[in-house]
Amino acid sequence: MKCVNELKMTLDSKSVNEGFARVAVSAFVASLDPNIEELTDIKTAVSEAVTNCVVHGYAEKEGKIYITVSIFEKDIVRIKIRDRGVGIENVEKAMEPLFTTAGGERAGLGFAVMESFMDKVRVKSAPDKGTTVVLEKRIRGKK
Repeated sequence: MKCVNELKMTLDSKSVNEGFARVAVSAFVASLDPNIEELTDIKTAVSEAVTNCVVHGYAEKEGKIYITVSIFEKDIVRIKIRDRGVGIENVEKAMEPLFTTAGGERAGLGFAVMESFMDKVRVKSAPDKGTTVVLEKRIRGKK
């Protein structure tokens, strides 16, 4: 697949930046003329991934969140959201619905939500090295 356009940004791992990430990614993807449902799906998945970086990746400190949005031929969007935080010891377990390490009001549905709104979700992580979430969706739009 050939990449036809790309956006890269780095944000501080602050809750306030989650909204900016969501809007920036959706504005970039808007060039593909997605329908409202597709745009909402992408915004929601990005929100979940960025929130995971803030809440889980950098729970005890601040760090950087790296976001790359790539648009490929055939209207494929790939969004990579990466942190260099604590990492995930068991990715398979972490992706199970209702599993959370944060406790409290956290429902443990972040990965399940991402999977329900995107065509593909891949997670790569290692303890003390961080986590990378790759979200992919084909935009069918208003065509």
